[in-house]
Amino acid sequence: MGNFIVKKAAVLGAGVMGAQIAAHLVNAQVDVVLFDLPAKEGPKNGIVLKAIEGLKRINPAPLGHPDLAACIAAANYDDDLELLRGCDLVIEAIAERMDWKHDLYRKVAPHLGPDAIFATNTSGLSIGKLAEGFDAGLRKRFCGVHFFNPPRYMHLVELIATPDTDPAIVDRLETFMTTTLGKGCVRAKDTPNFIANRIGTFGMYATVAEAAKAGLGFDVVDDLTGEKLGRAKSGTFRTADLVGLDTIGHVMKTMQDNLKDDPFAALYATPASFATLIGKGALGQKTGAGFYRKDGKAVLRFDPDKGDYVPAGAKADETVVRILKKKDPAERLKLLRESTNPQAQFVWAILRDSWHYAACKLEEIADNARDVDLAMRFGFAMAQGPFEAWQQAGWGQVAEWIQADIDAGKALANVPLPKWVFEGPVARHGGVHQIEGSWSPARGEFVPRAAHPVYQRQLFPVRLAGEHGPTGHSGGNTVFEDESIRLWTLDGRGVDDVLIASITTKVHAIGPGVIAGLLKGVELAEREYKGLVVWSPDDPFSYGADLQAMLPVFMSGGVGAIGEAEKALQDAMLRLRYAHVPTVAAVANMALGGGCELAMYCARRVAHLESYIGLVEVGVGLIPGGGGLAFGARRAAEEQGAAPDANLLDFLKKYVLAAGTAQVSRSAIEARALGYLLPEDRIVFHRQELLYAAIREAKAMSDAGYRPPRKSMIKVAGRTGVATVSSQMLNMRDGGFISAHDYHLGRTIAEVMCGGDVEPGSVVDEEWLMALERKAFTSLLTHPKTQERIMGMMQTGKPVRN
Repeated sequence: MGNFIVKKAAVLGAGVMGAQIAAHLVNAQVDVVLFDLPAKEGPKNGIVLKAIEGLKRINPAPLGHPDLAACIAAANYDDDLELLRGCDLVIEAIAERMDWKHDLYRKVAPHLGPDAIFATNTSGLSIGKLAEGFDAGLRKRFCGVHFFNPPRYMHLVELIATPDTDPAIVDRLETFMTTTLGKGCVRAKDTPNFIANRIGTFGMYATVAEAAKAGLGFDVVDDLTGEKLGRAKSGTFRTADLVGLDTIGHVMKTMQDNLKDDPFAALYATPASFATLIGKGALGQKTGAGFYRKDGKAVLRFDPDKGDYVPAGAKADETVVRILKKKDPAERLKLLRESTNPQAQFVWAILRDSWHYAACKLEEIADNARDVDLAMRFGFAMAQGPFEAWQQAGWGQVAEWIQADIDAGKALANVPLPKWVFEGPVARHGGVHQIEGSWSPARGEFVPRAAHPVYQRQLFPVRLAGEHGPTGHSGGNTVFEDESIRLWTLDGRGVDDVLIASITTKVHAIGPGVIAGLLKGVELAEREYKGLVVWSPDDPFSYGADLQAMLPVFMSGGVGAIGEAEKALQDAMLRLRYAHVPTVAAVANMALGGGCELAMYCARRVAHLESYIGLVEVGVGLIPGGGGLAFGARRAAEEQGAAPDANLLDFLKKYVLAAGTAQVSRSAIEARALGYLLPEDRIVFHRQELLYAAIREAKAMSDAGYRPPRKSMIKVAGRTGVATVSSQMLNMRDGGFISAHDYHLGRTIAEVMCGGDVEPGSVVDEEWLMALERKAFTSLLTHPKTQERIMGMMQTGKPVRN
């Protein structure tokens, strides 16, 4: 098939979705042109320029760093269509109007390159109907690519082909979306709202209907349908507010208009509560009110009976909560179904409705059950999709219960479950997900996972309940394991010559056992392998030092014992840095405090885009004690060495400020700007490709003849630097921006990173800086304000500001 490289892309439409898709493309270093209509007043690209500027203010941030906004080129349809000829991928993302899209297609089609992929980001319109009017060549290169909002964070992308789409085009797009943009791709059939919105929006409206039957308020429903059910924390109605009631209404209108003969059609009608709120202009978060509204610090919920807002905050009944905590899915579901508690009956009903609908619609909307479950996981943040949850609870028994409710008129539609639920391979095997694959009603067989080459990079793909295969927790060949760490290798695939270290403590906290395990890993790697990769199969990478383990050490041995423990941690960091094989940190999610230091002291870092990295010790009244400040001082000296005419403090201030204010990056891209990642470190966009990329990085470094860096001497700013930085922090303290203890911590950080009480321009080594770090760290342990912060964090998990 050859390489498909997207050197340049265009996005048509600078609305919410279009602008954020463009933002994610530039996150991935793809050159992007963002188009919209010419502005009627001011600069002709005014609409696009305003959208680009707006990207900097959106939270959560669509850009990996605000400066990336400058990488998006602005264009309009009157003057700039020739720019499309140089684009390998063009994504249309204008409003969901078939006539508007056709008008735009007629305008842009003559300007598309002969090999460009043309895709629409429609959330539910027919891809086949959108392609009407294209010539045969363009029809082959046209398909649907449905991002979920917000595009940077939502993992799902649905790919929808027409009968005329060249299969190779969809394969190329899937490869690009997976590796370059980090998406979980699911192929959907060209039916209204495709897979995730079809199932998810029905589930939302079914929840509304069942809540009305049970007489439950929106706040109680959200408490029941959020994390307690393994779904998004926002539950049902808060999610509706986040998405926008008008957006949900538009998705449902697609079903209303195109599925009039559907046996479930009555459920597609807009619920009264939605209609009332939309009529009031209360569309959710973007209008400041929806199902919920803030009144100062108070949260109010809409009461349909009163037509007004009332205090929110009601919770699920404790009896139902206890049932939902049952570990056995079969027992949990049986108790819900048999309970007379209205809330328990409600939970059973919404599960029954979603499973009933998914089974009835599977053949229509998807090739197999895996695509449905992954779509709901990736698009709606569900811990499990409908089919795997059903299967875990006992396929045959649950099927009988659902059909009994259908026969009794309790279900939302009088539609029997499909025959394949009760007869044939699914019934015999007890579910749709088996070793050989997932059930496809159209094919009448269990379909294995896709064999596209891009998926070979996912050494441990997301597994569904019922599927079988190795996991990152137990797969591979264990070389050494104890209660703190697992040292292991992967078998085959050409990557079994790199040792992997996985921290197994709670939140991957770093204590004596982890330190000993890492040292053992370096020793083994130097003796038998090409490199060492530090990677965790689940989040976080590491929350840092184990405070719980530190307390008894302090109580029994005092400051001296803590000093010894810090020296051991620092020595381990230096051992990683100066190992004679490459050490690579594969970072994803949180790398805080000691976790940040662990990543920084490896020879190289490969970080997932969503990596939140920072030195946060000031939150517990301490300073970084595992070499974090020594690292910043060394990096500042190296950066100043490359620009010898510049002032060392100009480089050092960034690192002092980051540690002193506990700055945590909001992306791996921002971590690079903060100095936690270096220019040569790699950023990976797909979480499941992280281990593959890290191992390959270690092998490449080894094959290139890796040698550790020489131990360097570090130029420091000395007492003059301490005075300069301290005076700036003094102004912050006197202005009320930081507390007195924050000032004390900041000054202490400056003293360490400036090399202590030495002449400006003095040269010291890492051991000198680390000794200053240890002395400052241990002295802070006896400070009452620090002790308050430590105890507060251990008791509440939240930082104390004192």
